This record gives sequence, structure tokens and C-alpha cells, in this order.
Amino acid sequence: MSITWSAYKRARRRSLQAWAILGLAAATVVAGLCWFFTTGQFGVADPWTAGPSEAPVFDQTFMKPVSGAAPVVAESATAALERLAVKGRAPKSDYDRAAFGQAWADMDHNGCDTRNDILHRDLSAVEFTAGSSCKVSGGVFDEPYTGAHVTFRRGQDTSAAVQIDHVVALADAWQKGAQQLTARQRQTLANDPLNLIAADGPANVKKGAGDAATWLPANKNFRCHYVARQISVKTAYKLWVTAAEKDAMKRVLSGCPEQQTVYNAR
Repeated sequence: MSITWSAYKRARRRSLQAWAILGLAAATVVAGLCWFFTTGQFGVADPWTAGPSEAPVFDQTFMKPVSGAAPVVAESATAALERLAVKGRAPKSDYDRAAFGQAWADMDHNGCDTRNDILHRDLSAVEFTAGSSCKVSGGVFDEPYTGAHVTFRRGQDTSAAVQIDHVVALADAWQKGAQQLTARQRQTLANDPLNLIAADGPANVKKGAGDAATWLPANKNFRCHYVARQISVKTAYKLWVTAAEKDAMKRVLSGCPEQQTVYNAR
């Protein structure tokens, strides 16, 4: 009888061990599947999920309001989009950057040119060149178009790595209503902080003069803000959108129906 009882206990221990091993294996499989569907699969296909979802517009500590455009009210970006006129592109053949005035003019009269104002606004740990309180020589930021953490260093071979992007490209604006603006209004558009973002140089070059129908940031977290910012700029300067552009904007905003317009102090 004692032999049978001992055999039973051994068998029971083996059975419990087997169930424990099976349980551990099942937990490992479940954990693996969770990783695959949350990080392993989509993390490889979409590496920029941790990128910033918005970008600054105005810093009253050193920037002054820029006048010359219509005010943008806080409202649904989708509602603002519906009010934009929908037309085809005007010819680009007569586009000239000079029509938008001096590049990086000091439009807010704070003593600093626009490029340095935007670098100062968008970067953290900002450093200035010796003897200047305007000329940005270095800094870091989470770049919005790619989601990458970027270090900026001023220099002949390094400055182009961070460029100042016109959210609504000037050539795009020219084809969608800017020809009807005054020279002063076009210069304001080109230097308005609402329409400017410090961005990855290669990403900015790839964007070119594209609108939302042809280019969107790789960082999908930023797309809602980006599209809302384009809508806000086009609202402020009475520019229009093409049908394809409007459709692309609506697709982005369908994923963030609460997205508001992006407005600037004026």
C-alpha cells in the first residue's frame, strides 16, 4: 500500500510540474503575441509612434505679435476646413520667392531675424553665439516631422540639418491665393510663426512645395496638428485648398475629430 501511495504522490508531483510548465509556456506565448502586435510588428512598420504631437507657435517672452493676417479663432479644425474655398491650382510658372519679400525679415521688430526666433522658440537648451542674444548656435529638440531627438549645431556643414519649414509652402500658397495678397501680406505669411516650424532638413527637402495630398510627416502623431496648422494658415491668409488636398486633410482629421485650429497671438 505504501508503494502505491508513493507512486501516486510522484505522479501527482509530475502532473503539477507539467501543468506549471504548460502554464509558463502559455504565458510566454501570450506575452510574445502582445509584443508582436503592439511593438514587434507595428514598431518596425511605424517607428515614429513616440514623436511629438504638436509644436509651439508663440513665445511672448521674446517674440512680439505679427500683424497683417486675419485672426484665427479657436474652433474645430474640421469646421474651419469646410469654410475654405475649394479650387484648382493657379499656374506656378510665374512663382518667385522674391514675391514674399526678404527672407527671414524681423517682422515683429524684436531685434532678431525670423529664422533665429523660430530656432529659439522650438529648441531646448538653447545656446547663442558669443556676444549675441539672437543668433542661436546650438540646442536640442524632438523633431516633429520624424519624431527623432535632434541636436542642432550652427556651422557650415551642420546648420542645414535643421531647417525652418513653411508649413504651407510658399509656392503652394502662391498657387492658392497668395497672388491676390499685398506684398506686405505675403512677407508676413513668409515670416509668420504660425506658418513656421523647425524641422529635419532632409524631411523638409522631401516635402518641397507639397500640400497634404502629396506629403505628410512620417511622425503620425504630428499629423493632426500639422493639418490643423495648415488649415489655420490658409484661414488667416484667405488661401484655398484643392479637392484632393481637402480629402487628405479630412482623412487625417477623421482620426482626431476633436482637433482644434492652431492660433497665434497677434
